[in-house]
Amino acid sequence: MTEHLFDVLAAPGPARLATLLARHLSAHTPEGIFRGVVSQGMGGSAMAIIELYADIWCPFAHVGLRKAVEARRAAGMPALRLRAWPLELVNGSPMDPTKTRANAEALVTSVAPDLFAARESWHFPTTTLPALALEAAAAVISDEHGETAGLRLRELLFEQGLDIGDPDVLTPLSDELGLGDVDLEDQTAVLADLERGRAQGVLGSPHFFCEGDDAFCPGLDLSRDESGHLDVKEHFAQTAAFLQRHLG
Repeated sequence: MTEHLFDVLAAPGPARLATLLARHLSAHTPEGIFRGVVSQGMGGSAMAIIELYADIWCPFAHVGLRKAVEARRAAGMPALRLRAWPLELVNGSPMDPTKTRANAEALVTSVAPDLFAARESWHFPTTTLPALALEAAAAVISDEHGETAGLRLRELLFEQGLDIGDPDVLTPLSDELGLGDVDLEDQTAVLADLERGRAQGVLGSPHFFCEGDDAFCPGLDLSRDESGHLDVKEHFAQTAAFLQRHLG
């Protein structure tokens, strides 16, 4: 999530999710949300592409990407099209590892007990630009390759505790994915995604887009108390029920 926007955009507004869910108002699961946005046209015969703007060290995107991939696989839908949203460029500074760990802890205790296994011992990167370059190189081959790269990079960081800014970590992954020699210093594709995202109105990480519809950090109701403690609740069913009452 874009840290500078967090205090203002603590939770995804129902209005922002309205058009995304309007095609599937009976949905009460994450699967229903994403199944609803990938059917194109009245017959639902064609498949639209869901774009996801996110940064790799964003813990909310780690949860959101996994849920989205599980949902689209269960529904037999095509891979997500991952695009870079480099928070260090958006915010003008790298992610704070202490704050990121606290956000991960909040997610673990609320909605993601099986994730962030390495949060107590991770080697947190000072940049994700090389990792985003690798993800972009994979996405050039196919959306499936890009999605796989995005999942593996987040697994290396959040579950294995590895520094994904380190070429010694990224080069073996590039070989694993069959990407060959990737220029990790080439930020052309990352910067192109950043400009494209700004033009589309990306609010933060993760932000989903599909056929003119969009949803910022869907499925997570995020708020902070007076002491700054992050409270996280899963919000898929509640959002669907709200829309069904007011739009149905």
